[in-house]
Amino acid sequence: MTGGASLKSKLVAEFIGTFFLALTICTAAIRGSAGEYAPFAIAATLLVMIYAVGHISGAHFNPAVTVAVWLRGSFERQEVLPYVFVQLVAGVVAALSSQLIAPDSQVITLELQTIDSISAEFLYTFALVFVILNVATHESTEGNSYYGAAISFVVLAGAITVGGISGGSFNPAVTGSMFFSDFISFADLWIHLVPQMVAGLAATFTFLAIQD
Repeated sequence: MTGGASLKSKLVAEFIGTFFLALTICTAAIRGSAGEYAPFAIAATLLVMIYAVGHISGAHFNPAVTVAVWLRGSFERQEVLPYVFVQLVAGVVAALSSQLIAPDSQVITLELQTIDSISAEFLYTFALVFVILNVATHESTEGNSYYGAAISFVVLAGAITVGGISGGSFNPAVTGSMFFSDFISFADLWIHLVPQMVAGLAATFTFLAIQD
């Protein structure tokens, strides 16, 4: 759902959206400012940022989504790497900014159980990407007004359901912000990144396979 914006405008939009999504996760969830309401803060931030810049950049805010939308045929190949780079940088900047907002908070590194966490990240990343492809890129749903709500509710459901298991990232850029917040160790990064990217591919091929 992008218009004729320049690549520069798209990248600025992606940075802003990804930054505020990751900032909310780092502050509300990882640093605990929102307590049990953190999933709602995260979903609300994602919702408003999708509606704010979706018409400019498509509001990916997630490397797995960018790759999926490209493979689906709704995105230019030459824009994939710039999008992914900006998203990852935004995640890192958000993690550092969160430290400034809540410098006295204590971050406890999450101890991930490998199979449990891989399963959680795979399943909800799959759900997220599959929903995005259907509500934001399919011709039959073009121009709908509910796409932002549908996408943010997937993240809300995932955060509530498996946030305590895997951290509830579903997004390599968010995983990067979790790493720079000392919430996830370097040794555990693959437990997030591998299932997220594989799930994005699986969701894309499933989406393509069921189209008439």
